Amino acid sequence: MSESVLTNTRYGKDLVRVFRVVRDGEFHQVVEYNVSVLLEGDIETSYTFADNSVVVATDSMKNITYYLAKISPHILSPERFALHLGTHIVSRYAHIHRAFITLERLRWSRIALGANDHPHPHSFIRDGNDRQTVEVEVDASAGKDKLSAKVTSGITDLLVLKSGGSAFHGFIHDEYTTLREVDDRVLSTSVDLTYTFAPLSLISPTDDKKLDFIVPEGFALGGVWDAVNVATRVRTATLDIFALDSSASVQATLFKMGQRVIAENAGVASVTYKLPNKHYIPVDMKYIGVDNTTPANAEVFVPVSAPSGLISATISRK
Repeated sequence: MSESVLTNTRYGKDLVRVFRVVRDGEFHQVVEYNVSVLLEGDIETSYTFADNSVVVATDSMKNITYYLAKISPHILSPERFALHLGTHIVSRYAHIHRAFITLERLRWSRIALGANDHPHPHSFIRDGNDRQTVEVEVDASAGKDKLSAKVTSGITDLLVLKSGGSAFHGFIHDEYTTLREVDDRVLSTSVDLTYTFAPLSLISPTDDKKLDFIVPEGFALGGVWDAVNVATRVRTATLDIFALDSSASVQATLFKMGQRVIAENAGVASVTYKLPNKHYIPVDMKYIGVDNTTPANAEVFVPVSAPSGLISATISRK
């Protein structure tokens, strides 16, 4: 079989489900992740010669994930936990040069009780289907004492809708055009966004089991070590702009979102939005003599899931 050559290898464990309770007396914090672990390294012979001596079993990757979830002080920060997990794996195994860790964090928000919204110490509600995402690459290819990392975080399936304050007109009209111009419409989208931090160097663990993970002191705000606050600002910026912008188009609103994310987070190098346009079509009631199609009178709509517009752009730091 001299006509073929192995050019790339990567393998790992997908969909490792993790739920962790962090207890401080009666006050609990919880986090739920879906985790993927993929590895690259000197593993070619497992493909070409059926040599399993170079294989870290995917079941072991699952067990490492659960063990780190138990002992890591960074479990509540998806970026830090992913970096800790990837750093441990590439440091522990000499022949593994890169670890790719993907996390998906499911929503659990504390239940607020009574008229004063008093937070319950250990009761939670899933108050949305949107999920926080993190993709981490830990790279030891330059040496186990020269670790580097790339981190991209994001939000997926953040469903939003505004019933006014959105127009769309001035677009190209030709023989293919059937869409009518409107000065007000329902605007809805399911926000998918990712933001990439500047690359960073990591401190290699020095303990025998390679379990240590050191967060540098005096880190800059708005970067990967401040990722919990960055995530809050990114979500807030996205929702604020969506709600308050007098939207001339999805494109124009998207750009304003990205500008604010870059402005508020010094360590974010770029942000990418993907905004599918969830259409709500006014029902034509002319058959019964009722105007339900002009923007001022449109009140009854048909939600249409497909086909849909899809608007995407990346906004980067200069």
